[in-house]
Amino acid sequence: MVASHFHLLLLALLPCATWATPAVHSRAVSVSTPLGTAQGTLDVAGANRFAVRYATASRWALSTIVTEWQLPNGSDDPTVLPLQCPQIRVDPSTYSEDCLSMILYVPVNLAVDGQAPALVWIHGGSFDSGSATDPALEGSKLAIATHSIVAVIQYRLGALGLLAPQGPTNLAVKDTINALTFLSSVLPSFGGGGSLTLAGQSSGASMIRTLLAVPSASSLFQKAILQSDPMDYGFLSVETQTLLQNTFNDLVSCAADDAACQTALTLDEILDAQVTLEDEANDLDPAAGIGEPLRPVRDGQLITTPLDSTAPFPAVSKPLLLTNVKNEGGPTVYQLLFPGPDPLPASWFEPVCDLSLGPNRTQIVEDSGFYPVDPDGDTRVPLEILTTDYIWKCSTWTFARNWVSHGGPAFVGFYTLGATYPANVNTTFCVEDGAVCHRDDIYIVFGTTPNPTAAQAALTAEMQARYRMFLLTGNPNAPGLEPWQPATSSNVFAKEFGVKTTPNGLAPIGACTPSFWGATAQYDYQVFDI
Repeated sequence: MVASHFHLLLLALLPCATWATPAVHSRAVSVSTPLGTAQGTLDVAGANRFAVRYATASRWALSTIVTEWQLPNGSDDPTVLPLQCPQIRVDPSTYSEDCLSMILYVPVNLAVDGQAPALVWIHGGSFDSGSATDPALEGSKLAIATHSIVAVIQYRLGALGLLAPQGPTNLAVKDTINALTFLSSVLPSFGGGGSLTLAGQSSGASMIRTLLAVPSASSLFQKAILQSDPMDYGFLSVETQTLLQNTFNDLVSCAADDAACQTALTLDEILDAQVTLEDEANDLDPAAGIGEPLRPVRDGQLITTPLDSTAPFPAVSKPLLLTNVKNEGGPTVYQLLFPGPDPLPASWFEPVCDLSLGPNRTQIVEDSGFYPVDPDGDTRVPLEILTTDYIWKCSTWTFARNWVSHGGPAFVGFYTLGATYPANVNTTFCVEDGAVCHRDDIYIVFGTTPNPTAAQAALTAEMQARYRMFLLTGNPNAPGLEPWQPATSSNVFAKEFGVKTTPNGLAPIGACTPSFWGATAQYDYQVFDI
């Protein structure tokens, strides 16, 4: 939705960058791999943890997969977690350009050279924030529950991953591909060898959608789980990316061919220029948008299709799980735009929509009846529903219908129960009974909710059982659980997880009908022909 400053929106859409504190470890472990001895540590009872550097890269150069097993950041202590990739809003001592690392969580009872599946988690953060050590991402419980190897990976962020002055695009995407390639060579040593499933939330899910549009990456994974992907944004066009790139080069005062100047830049100088560019991106080109102006670019070489409704959809086959939460837009509306206890007057609905949607779409939205404004109520209520719909929920449902229509199975879910993520704690709306805000599904999936209620514990057990079956078979239906019906080309059958709000346990369709969002009212990627 609306924001006058990019970093206000960042606070609502990105994971909080809290550095995870290592758990107490009782013993060292080691595993022989083709790259040498992997050194790890017992993480919790029943799982071992291995932190590893998977690739190296000079600044703004393509990354190169390592040829020997290395602990992150030159450490000789297997209990140490990797440093984050450089980003704003965190202590500089917690990040390093040497950040192409991952953390493996391996149940101790996996047989060496077995056929256990693997789940690779890609963190969110609007492509310029987040890490493998974000809150809730400790993967031992998820690994144990799903009898799988869980890998949580990092990739270069922001300008360092997506704005290389000398021209190579999508470095962050190529880092992720290298992480998957590295895993394919070492997983059998830990008992892996079965299928590999990608999973991620927010921009992590966007990265997975990117990889689905990369033919050269197709053989590296077999299934995918996309949680809360802001699909409305689409990829960047080459033209928009070039404009952002040239502006960034001017901001750092380095010519595209001046490698010495680029190397001499401090991280503070790079991040300051990134902040300025992100603030100005929407004014430079509305196609960049406010929420995620730095993102993968459809270059026609690595990323070959928009994988949306602006071009013919390719034939597909990989099974997908696609989920949203009930109040994706809660942090944006109630934390950034209009915090505080006072209700928002009805007269604000139209101007707020105008700033985000433009007058044409605003008029369509107002005439639709899907977002009624109560003259005596709080206009943040329809604004939150609208934000959830067009940025996340409806665009995901459109994608699901497209995916199924072109050959791939998809299961669509909708969280009506969650666990409040740390970044949402200070948003009054997000801690109200019944609210499930953006990111509130992460604790549930990982089984890391602090002091879970009985309902939260039950939902975690259910989702981990479903993930276990999906990793094995591509179908999340598990014995003893209610059926989860696959989507069709006309009805996504979005199953509610948590509290049933309808008699059949399916999320209300509302404005996510095929005739409204994506048709009568277009998504951003359609408006800007991305």
